Amino acid sequence: MRIFPAIDLRDGKVVRLTEGDYGRMKTYGDSPVETAKMFESLGAKHLHVVDLDAAKGGSEENSRVICEIRKNTRLFIETGGGIRSEEKIKMYTDAGINRLILGTAAINNFPFLCEMADKYGDAIAVGVDAKNSMVAVNGWLQVTEINSFEFCEKLRDSHIKTVIYTDISKDGKLSGANIDAYKKLKKIENLNVIASGGISSMDDIRQLCEIECYGAIIGKAIYENKIDLKDALTYAGDEI
Repeated sequence: MRIFPAIDLRDGKVVRLTEGDYGRMKTYGDSPVETAKMFESLGAKHLHVVDLDAAKGGSEENSRVICEIRKNTRLFIETGGGIRSEEKIKMYTDAGINRLILGTAAINNFPFLCEMADKYGDAIAVGVDAKNSMVAVNGWLQVTEINSFEFCEKLRDSHIKTVIYTDISKDGKLSGANIDAYKKLKKIENLNVIASGGISSMDDIRQLCEIECYGAIIGKAIYENKIDLKDALTYAGDEI
């Protein structure tokens, strides 16, 4: 299983939200590049980066920071947050970012998602953020009436290979991953599922490995020293 340590960006700083609430934010560092290099030095091969400002339709300044991380590491980098145009996709792919995560755009403009997936292939993934099993959009500020599991099936049928599934109710709370949700998602054949939200212990990592989850994103648990990144990487047998 692939381990993705996470960097969430706001105003160029490393932060974490609780349940996606911008009003419940904690800052963990002033240098995202140094944080990424630290993860790499511990053996990480992958990195998950979220531009929280762009997710809300705000500043694009964090794009520069993400490109700086690319220049200063050899990590496989996936990034999301406010990616709603081909111009931005091309900017990131030209900069060497490995995977682009579409969220709100995948919901609001499904034909655009399909067009980008056809054009950019495996470099396009979808972030499915769920609250009570329903899809949330616009930086988790709006919950739709779209069932998240059914939407993941639709994505698979539309040739999307990778989905990052986040249980918002778990995110940033260190309360444990929603393992039942990932067991359900694993029944969708030919879909790579990356677990996100609430992963807070090696037991979560073990359970996700047992169900053969494609990947796991670990954020706050690393910053709060609840999970040792080296231990997680070793147990998961992380690979590109």
